This record gives sequence, structure tokens and C-alpha cells, in this order.
Amino acid sequence: MTLLMTVLGVVVFAVGLLVSIAWHELGHLSTAKIFGIRVPQYMVGFGPTIWSRRKGETEYGIKAIPMGGYIRMIGMFPPGEDGKVTARSTSPFRSMIEDARSAAYEELQPGDDNRLFYTRKPWKRVIVMFAGPFMNLVLAVAIFLTTLMTFGLNTQTTSVATVSDCVIQQSEKRDKCAPGDPAAPAKAAGLKAGDKIVAFNGRSVGDWSALQKDIRATVGPATITVERAGQRVDLKASLIENKVAKTDGSGRYVKDEYVTAGFLGFAPASGYVPQSFGQSVDRMGEMMQAGVESLVALPSKVPDLWNAAFNGAERKQDSPMGVVGAARVSGEIFTLDIPAQHQLVFFLNLLAGFNLSLFLFNMLPLLPLDGGHIAGALWESLRRTVARIFRRPDPGPFDVAKLMPVAYVVAGLFICFTLLVMVADVVNPIKIT
Repeated sequence: MTLLMTVLGVVVFAVGLLVSIAWHELGHLSTAKIFGIRVPQYMVGFGPTIWSRRKGETEYGIKAIPMGGYIRMIGMFPPGEDGKVTARSTSPFRSMIEDARSAAYEELQPGDDNRLFYTRKPWKRVIVMFAGPFMNLVLAVAIFLTTLMTFGLNTQTTSVATVSDCVIQQSEKRDKCAPGDPAAPAKAAGLKAGDKIVAFNGRSVGDWSALQKDIRATVGPATITVERAGQRVDLKASLIENKVAKTDGSGRYVKDEYVTAGFLGFAPASGYVPQSFGQSVDRMGEMMQAGVESLVALPSKVPDLWNAAFNGAERKQDSPMGVVGAARVSGEIFTLDIPAQHQLVFFLNLLAGFNLSLFLFNMLPLLPLDGGHIAGALWESLRRTVARIFRRPDPGPFDVAKLMPVAYVVAGLFICFTLLVMVADVVNPIKIT
């Protein structure tokens, strides 16, 4: 049964991945057609074609490897300086440029002269290239808003999960009481698992973050009001100082860092708490910031990935994860002993996070990514604007094809990084904690 659920989770993720890719390419396709650019192909996946059908001037199809997709637009690059498309060169770098230029015109038909991508104004090209990543962003936002506002955020609550028997400094990293350990204030006060703390020293508490701050700021007598079996009960506790885990500005624990603060001695229960629209937007902003920071930090992750893949080192939880790793996590989600609703939320958040990553990654101003084409169009617009202001001759379209040698190097680095992540995902995968 576990194997069946794992396979089901992988299959569901593969379908979600295909939908995300198709949605991305639909953004490019729809805007290209709006601006009159001819699009001979719309493909989801790479490799051999499994299925295709031609409708109008465009062939729509699905390929065997669901690792990406593309649309083929006519005239992605302008002709060379000599006005030719297929001029040859003995220089290997020049050949790359000419091959790219030739491929952009290989399906040129009569009447296509005014339907070429490069002939469109820069702002139209920016829209066409931005539309793909933007579709992933829209999908990510839609999923996150739905899960956060409908199901909620899995967070710690003011309900009591367990009560500590004794006081143990968290820096000692043990969970069993030793002779001489004093009784935990919560235990002595009569706090029980299942109690919901509604007030601390007479002040109402609505969430765990506020309650945690009150507890840590208090040493000495305190009144704890709980809901138990439908009744409100006041408990008298005497909080003591203890060395506890340090928290950051968001209330998350900082690994291996501790502070001295007030201590009560219980573990809060976790649950899904529905978020307001404003809270959901704030949460998505945090995720966007974290995504940007993770993208910037990718090069620094390579040594840890290498050690995890080939030297048996521990795979860190913030390690980059590829499609294979995400599919494995999806399979693991479906085997968790949690309610089906929680499995659905977990999976949807995984898919939304994947789409957010696609948006951020594709916006990098590097060819062959969409961001590289956007940067080229913006540079062309700047050059033409400057020329117009200073009454200079129009410099013409910016020849993005001249950057193809750099694009091949970037693509090679991406492929190597993808292979490294894939190896790590297979031999030392990230597991749900």
C-alpha cells in the first residue's frame, strides 16, 4: 500500500509539473499571437514527440521528457550585419551565433517578413518573454492564497500538546529527566495536554507567538487561564529562568543558539490556522524574499551538494532540490499518516513553491533564460532612446545572437548543476521532517 501511494504521489506531481510547464508556455504563446508573431510549435517536454496535433499554423504536442517546454517563434534573432541568415564562419564561437540565427529562420515562409519576433518593438518582446514566468507566478500566488485562506498555515497554537516533567536546559539536548532536575512549572501548576491557553496574567492571547513572548518575559508568579472541557480554569504557576532556544524575528528557532528567559515547560500543539488576506500576502512576501535569497545563495550550496552526493555527508534541509527530489517528496507526502486534507495542502504548497522557483529562476538576466531575452530587449530600447535624444542614427535591433557563446556556457553550467542536484536527490534525498 505504501508503494502504491508513493507511486501515486510521484504521478500526481508529474501531472502538476506538466500543467505548470504548459501554463508557462501558454503565456509566451498567447502574447506572441496577440502581437502577430508566427509560432510554428508549442511543446511541453523535450525529446521524442509522444503526441502532437496541428491547429492553424501551430503544432501542439507533448514530448517524452517532462523537464521543460518551449514554443518556437520565427525570427528570434535579427539577420547578420551583412543581411544574411546562413553565412558560415570557421570560428567556433561565430558558428554558434550563425547556427542560432539560422535556426530562428529555418521555418520562414512567404509573408513572414512582418511576423518576425525581432521586428516587434522592445516593449512587446518584453511582454512576450515575461508572460511565461508571470504565468508561473500567477499560479503560485493563486495556490498559496487558496491554501492559506481556505485551509490555513500549519503553525504552533496556544493548545498544549505535552507537558514537561522537569526543567531541562535546551542546550543540553536531552529529553529525559535526571536526578536533581526540578519539576517543570507547568507540571506543578496542573497544566494538562489538550488545554488551550486563552489568557496569561489576565491578558488574552490569540496566537503562540504572543504567548511565547509573554512566557519568556516572565520570571516568578503568573496566572494562566485555560479552556478545559468547555470550562475556563485559572492555574497558578511560578515561572523560572532557563536556557531556551533563541528565536528570530519571525518566531522560528535559531539552530544551536540559546538565550536565558522565563520558562513554563510545555510543548504547543500544531494545527492549520486560516489566514486573512493580509496575512496571506505577508506570508507570500516572506516566501518571495526567501526564494530570492536562496537563488542568490545557489553557488555557495555546490560544495555541500557535492559532499552529500559523493562523500556521504548529511543533506541539509535548505539544500537545493530538483524535479526528481520534488517528485520523491510528493510521493512521501502521500504516505504520511496525516489527514487527507493535510496531504492535499502539503502537495499544493510543494507545487506552488515549484512554480515560484520557476518564476524567479527564469527572471535571471542570462541567456537562454527568458530574463536574458528581456534584458536584451531593454538594452535595445535604451540604446535607441539615447540615440534619439542625441539625434544619432538608429542603432537598430540588438543582436542577441551575439551572446549565444555565453548562453552555451550558462546552459552548460545549468546542466551540470542540475545533474549534481539530481544525483544528490537520488542517493541522498531530502526527507520530510
